[in-house]
Amino acid sequence: MQPYVIILLAALSLALTGCEIEEQFDPNGPSLSGVLNNATEVELDLLATGVEAGMRNGFTSYVTASGTIARELYIFDADPRNTEDLLGKEDLTLDANTFYITGPFGSRYAVVKNANVLLEAVANTDAVTEAEKQGYRAFANTIKAYMLSQVLDLLGDNGVRVDVADPENLGPFLGREAGYDAILALLDEAHGQLQGAEFAFTLSNGFAGFNTPATFARFNRAIAARVATHAGRYQQALAYVEDSFLDLDGDISVGPEHIFSTVAGDLLNPLFKAPGQSGDQIIVHPRIIENATNGDNRLNKFRRRVQSTSQDGLNGDFETALYASATSPIDIIRNEELILIYAEANINLGNLEEAVDALDVIRTAAGLDEYDGPETQEALIDEMLYQRCYSLWGEGHRMFDLRRYGRLNAQFLPIDRAGDDVFTKFPIPLSEGV
Repeated sequence: MQPYVIILLAALSLALTGCEIEEQFDPNGPSLSGVLNNATEVELDLLATGVEAGMRNGFTSYVTASGTIARELYIFDADPRNTEDLLGKEDLTLDANTFYITGPFGSRYAVVKNANVLLEAVANTDAVTEAEKQGYRAFANTIKAYMLSQVLDLLGDNGVRVDVADPENLGPFLGREAGYDAILALLDEAHGQLQGAEFAFTLSNGFAGFNTPATFARFNRAIAARVATHAGRYQQALAYVEDSFLDLDGDISVGPEHIFSTVAGDLLNPLFKAPGQSGDQIIVHPRIIENATNGDNRLNKFRRRVQSTSQDGLNGDFETALYASATSPIDIIRNEELILIYAEANINLGNLEEAVDALDVIRTAAGLDEYDGPETQEALIDEMLYQRCYSLWGEGHRMFDLRRYGRLNAQFLPIDRAGDDVFTKFPIPLSEGV
């Protein structure tokens, strides 16, 4: 896998405090104003590379903070907030000014800022053709929407600020439904821009198979299917997923990835943990092990520790084995998830036979027998959520899966310590002044 180009352009040296942008300039490189006016194709390509590379930043907290709330994992490290705040210990609430929300929030908006820089630069240059401009626009808008969807995932009913192109005149926080409307509209706009577009830029090897306008369009539809599913808009989700790279008969592991490398200046996979380490651990919540089905080959995501571990009154015998090494890729979205989206949409639309067929693809891939339970909507929702739990463990899905079915509460989740609480959304960061 090729490492990401190390970005030195001033246009990519943007620090985000909330949504306030501080521009920093590289004295050895072009100024931001120079990139925004008459950018060269090389500068546009570097901007696109920066947008892709930036998606990796802050993803760890998105996964681990939401996963802790959903009781799929614990973080045992030196920071007590991972086992106190996130689990609502002794009436603690989530802090609007700490790393588990400011990190993923700020990093998502940093990518959005870079995408907006790319869009403005494309609008003000003659260095590429109109078809190539449409390619840059479609890429930037797809990634913008993807980043904004992750902010909305975390904030839930607190909404999302979509209009941030002008840091001096930020748009309002939109409510949950209006936020979904805006994000899906942006994905649809990008999909339209891909029609007849050309890619003058090169994506990393993580997008192998999805690096042309036609194949990237299927990635765009996959992200739209996920967003529509999180919104509970199942007719839309079904239409989107059927236009994606969904393949009920294909390899369930296919899909674009975040890639990592040991090249100086690049990143290592931050979710990789060495076996048996004593600190900075991602521990599998005991209920995940207790509820597992014998013979499920997805259990290879979990590694039994030589010694059990505990912290702050919490205990675990298993740790993450999701990633084999510090350079293992992290899936952005893959066919396995698309099959589960297809199943979920069909369940909610009453197409139960189609849903069972899709769930059986997942079960068979996991080494399990085909589904033989009741073919009712209620039973199939339970089955679908169970399969999503093990197929997508530790990838930043469980909190949002439970929330859309009203199961993100003490009725459905274990309370490990008396007085703990279950949160349904993260607060808007204090820096936003809302």
